[in-house]
Order: sequence, then structure tokens, then C-alpha cells
Amino acid sequence: MKKNLLLTTGVLSVALIFFINAKKTSIQEHPKKYEVGDYASDFNLKNIDGTMVSMAGMKEAKGFIIIFTCNTCPFSKMYEGRIKELHSEYSTKGFPVIAINPNDQNTSPDDSFENMKIRAKSQEFNFPYLQDVTQEVVSSYGASRTPQVFVLLKEKGKYKVAYEGAIDNNHRDGSLATKKYVKDAVDNLLAGKEVQTKFTKAIGCSIKWKDA
Repeated sequence: MKKNLLLTTGVLSVALIFFINAKKTSIQEHPKKYEVGDYASDFNLKNIDGTMVSMAGMKEAKGFIIIFTCNTCPFSKMYEGRIKELHSEYSTKGFPVIAINPNDQNTSPDDSFENMKIRAKSQEFNFPYLQDVTQEVVSSYGASRTPQVFVLLKEKGKYKVAYEGAIDNNHRDGSLATKKYVKDAVDNLLAGKEVQTKFTKAIGCSIKWKDA
């Protein structure tokens, strides 16, 4: 009897562990879908000014600097000034920044649309700041951190991933960064050259996914 009880308890424990792990996988593990060289799908997301933004709507663009970022992540906050600088420098050259907040506002209330507007105004964002309410866009890109960047090159109406990863190699102080990955990637593309560093590991906060 005791042996059967221990066996039953063991089976239940294994089943419970499997259930918990399966739930974590369904909620938190969103496998990377876009590799460098893949073509990314367009999106149509609401900007903080109430307008809908898509890449197709920016007809003069040569490419895009897509940055998954948010209000709440300390790493994202440290990069806000550098994101503004990227947009100032490259939007006039055909590579505008499009920032997308992928965090679920129920899981992370400070990342709500209203709080996005407040953050953008207080920090004087000069770039579109979009909300991915359904998290379909971040899931399709396969981003897992904020901030995480995808540099896209427009090719015959398609959007080819040319670089993916971090903005630079010093999240604390941009002036001390010895590698400026996004800047170098866009400069390579503007010069008609192949991107030298195509992938780096994004350092930041995990994305706040919807509860299952």
C-alpha cells in the first residue's frame, strides 16, 4: 500500500512539473522566427499620437531601425537618448527608427498606452512609439529582450533583416561604447556594403508576455 502511494505521488509530481513547464513554455518561450537574411512582415500599430504606423506607409524609406523597447526596463531607459540620436541621424538618410513596446499592459501596467504617451512626452521622443497590443509583431520577430534591434533593408517592397541584436556594447554609457553595432550596420547599408557584424546578443529585460 505504501509502495503504491509513493508511486502515485511520484507520478503526480512528474505530471505537475510537466504542466508547469508546459505553461511556462507557452507563455514565455517565443522562438526566434527571423534570422538575418529573412524577410520581415509589415505591421500596422498605433502610435502615441493616435495614428496607425506601418513600414509600407513610409514610402521614401530605404530601410528601418526597428527597436523593441518599453517604459519600464532600466536598460531601455538608459538607451533612450541614443535611440533619439539614431533617429535624428538616420531618418533623414532613409533609415528611421520605429520603436515598439511589446509588453502586455496587464502584466506590466506601467507599459500601458497612456503611460507610453507620458513617457514619450517627458523624454521628448522624436520617433514613432507603437504599442503591440496583441504581441503578434514581437512574436513574429522573435525578440525576447528590451531593447532589441532589427535593422531592415528595403528590397523591392520587402524588408530584409540585415542586423539583429544590441544597439552598442555599453548599456551604461554610450560615450564609452567601443562598438556601435546599429550605427555601423546602417552605415554599411548606406554605403552599399555588406553588414560586417550581423548579430549580437541583446542585453536587457525580458519581455512581459500575456498570461495564458
